[in-house]
Amino acid sequence: MVTDETRNPSVDGFLVFLTLYILVYTIKMMKKEKKITEFRWDEGNSGKNLTRHGVTDQECEEVFFDERKKILKDALHSEKEERYILIGQTKLERLLFVVFTIRNNKVRVVSARDLNKKEKYLYEKRT
Repeated sequence: MVTDETRNPSVDGFLVFLTLYILVYTIKMMKKEKKITEFRWDEGNSGKNLTRHGVTDQECEEVFFDERKKILKDALHSEKEERYILIGQTKLERLLFVVFTIRNNKVRVVSARDLNKKEKYLYEKRT
């Protein structure tokens, strides 16, 4: 467990730098992507998040249109294909954490859930 006594300011600073670097890289890469034309819902992902986390497919789509959304590359889970993390808000102001990939110019949602307390704090602090 990290406490204030054991925190290392240089490590914290590096983590902030790394987060910003990944964000800038991701934005540049997403601009290079071909235009996204639609969402891809199939038997592998349609309704899955409603069952697991109470998040509808429509809510998953709504966060992509949130002007304050944050998108990061999911470096830990991108072995087989590029994955991204989106943190955004639905029309009803529900904050969601969405993992997605892009296949044939279509967004395919892998997973979606509510933000935890720490993620919510960071989202609200930075927007």
